[in-house]
Amino acid sequence: MSPAHPCRPRCGACCTAPSISSPIPGMPAGKPAGVPCVQLDEQLRCRLFGHPDRPAVCAGLQPDPQMCGQDRGQAMHWLGWLEAATRP
Repeated sequence: MSPAHPCRPRCGACCTAPSISSPIPGMPAGKPAGVPCVQLDEQLRCRLFGHPDRPAVCAGLQPDPQMCGQDRGQAMHWLGWLEAATRP
């Protein structure tokens, strides 16, 4: 088994590009696609990482080379495509 793909510093694409329908502390109705989560700090890290209030959908999304690409722009593009492709 290979080690987990590391999260890119100052990226936050996975906390910005997808919509989240479950409540997030500070965003009780979730968040629309393309809107940064209010729980991102100044370094674009999740303030709820490891906290029980973190939505399950967030905890289940793991960094992956295909998702993250070579930079934040590629990650935003891929996650935006995935968001559109899975929209009901």
